[in-house]
Amino acid sequence: MGAARVPRGKWVEEGLRVLADGGPDAVRVEVLAKRLGVTKGGFYGYFADRDALLEAMLDAWERESTDEVIEQVEREGGDAKAKIHRAGMLTFSGDRLLPIDMAVRVWARRDEAVAARLRRVDNRRMDLLREMIGTFCEDPDEVEARGFIAFCVAIAHHSITADHEGRARVDVLVRAADLLLERDGR
Repeated sequence: MGAARVPRGKWVEEGLRVLADGGPDAVRVEVLAKRLGVTKGGFYGYFADRDALLEAMLDAWERESTDEVIEQVEREGGDAKAKIHRAGMLTFSGDRLLPIDMAVRVWARRDEAVAARLRRVDNRRMDLLREMIGTFCEDPDEVEARGFIAFCVAIAHHSITADHEGRARVDVLVRAADLLLERDGR
């Protein structure tokens, strides 16, 4: 009886976990095979080499963090402000996409192809923000500024360690969102 064959998607998914934990240099065929409990021979049935796996990982990350997020946001409906909030929560909260996104951002600093991919993803995210914010804000310059600030807060707040003078971080983030989205949060 032969060894169980691990589906292609499992290699990609495990690669994304390793990327999130240790960056692209940690994504090694031997490491993934060990984590999946298989020999590395099965890897080559799906991928020509490690670079092909890395490309498949970036494809999966891009699809999940743009297409799938946008599809879910549209499917669940609501007004533009609710959609912006939901897209941010799906993308920049939790244990799934956020660590991968952060790892891709670090990787993009030293790899032009990854930087181009990240730019494409970020542009799609900004396009969504522009579209949604444009439903309640008419000034194109203000739409752009609000979208940019919202995007900066979503990405950078994970890296900022400042205290908030007796306020909880989550309360500050909620208030920031209220200000950006013109919600009466008082």
